[in-house]
Amino acid sequence: MRSRYSAYAIGLIHYLLATWHPSTAPGELELPPMKWIDLEIRHTEFSGEAGIVEFIARCRVNGRAQRLHETSRFVRQDGRWYYIDGQMVESE
Repeated sequence: MRSRYSAYAIGLIHYLLATWHPSTAPGELELPPMKWIDLEIRHTEFSGEAGIVEFIARCRVNGRAQRLHETSRFVRQDGRWYYIDGQMVESE
């Protein structure tokens, strides 16, 4: 999760696509112009080869602060973790 956040922050589209599970990966990815500022991991849960990570990522878009609160699903295959999908969490 942290490596994917870092990849978003510095624009490593290739890495993001490589760590996305092939069953849900988009063919292409374009990153919107934003400055990522912070990542807070709220909760992690792992069982066998599956994992869930709840996080809040903070960013600035056109100078305005925003946050992304998501619960993401991951799966481990051949010793590597892959992002499956995420569900937005309602604001507190």
